[in-house]
Amino acid sequence: MQYVGIQSQISRNNTYSILLLIAFPALLLLLYFSVVLFAVGHETSVYPYDTGVRQPFVKVSPDVISTFLKGLPFVLAAVLIWFLIAYSGHSFFIRLATSSFPLQRKDNMRVYNLVENLCIQLGMPTPKIYIIDDNSLNAFASGINQKSYAITLSRGIIDKLNDDELEGVIGHELTHIRNKDTRLLIISIIFVGIFAFLAQLALRSLQFSGRRSSSSRERGGGGYIILIAVAVTAICYFLSLFLRFGISRKREYMADAGSAEMTKKPYALASALRKIDSDPLIEAVHSEDVAQLFIDNPQEKKKRFFAGLFDTHPPIEKRIQLLEQFV
Repeated sequence: MQYVGIQSQISRNNTYSILLLIAFPALLLLLYFSVVLFAVGHETSVYPYDTGVRQPFVKVSPDVISTFLKGLPFVLAAVLIWFLIAYSGHSFFIRLATSSFPLQRKDNMRVYNLVENLCIQLGMPTPKIYIIDDNSLNAFASGINQKSYAITLSRGIIDKLNDDELEGVIGHELTHIRNKDTRLLIISIIFVGIFAFLAQLALRSLQFSGRRSSSSRERGGGGYIILIAVAVTAICYFLSLFLRFGISRKREYMADAGSAEMTKKPYALASALRKIDSDPLIEAVHSEDVAQLFIDNPQEKKKRFFAGLFDTHPPIEKRIQLLEQFV
């Protein structure tokens, strides 16, 4: 894959972020409406084939519209609160999910020198540096603005990589920050989390509605509404797949290329990726959302069935092959 340049990638990620902010309310309201439709009820009518008069299979009852409008402010307020808490506290939640803590300068001048030298070269402020007390090899970047940008390294990746290899990894993570990848992923993680929560509500409403159906006519008429709700839930699910798999895979290629361009040592990052691939599993990380931030997703090493089909990261072997083209 050819590197498209820092400004092009920044512009692309900014566009994706705006599209997410625009598309999210519409999909959210559609999902909420389907939940209300099940919770309140619906009216059905049957095709009168003998008269030739066409009537709708399903009519939405006035109670559904009324309930939807009454509950709308509360739903929007709840989602807004959720978003603000996640947006403002994402750094804390990520540190909590990864058991990371600040790396003091006096504890490892080597890491600080590598990070600061690259930042001076790039003309960018130095992000915060955190460490995960785990002997496995992995790292990730996070943050949505200058105050929250951070690079997190495992103790294993610090101890087991030489200076050139560690510089390549740091360059990879700095590229994520420069390209605004971290902001895009944080927004997608927040939105996907809300989608997942509301999708669960929709499915539970489906189950509850199914148990309430007592007559065959109710079950038959409700089938069309069930299909609508399932379709809406499927849209949310596939949107989350797109965010998690499509964006994540592409950003890793771009960050690899950015590191190679930055350090002029693509072979060093290729060597680092080989070592990381041998032991990327961070024991403290159990969240799929947080795992996709890492340079090599630690959760995907646990999966064997349909390996590679739903991976958030491209294969290490392919990334190494592309890096070797820079040599």
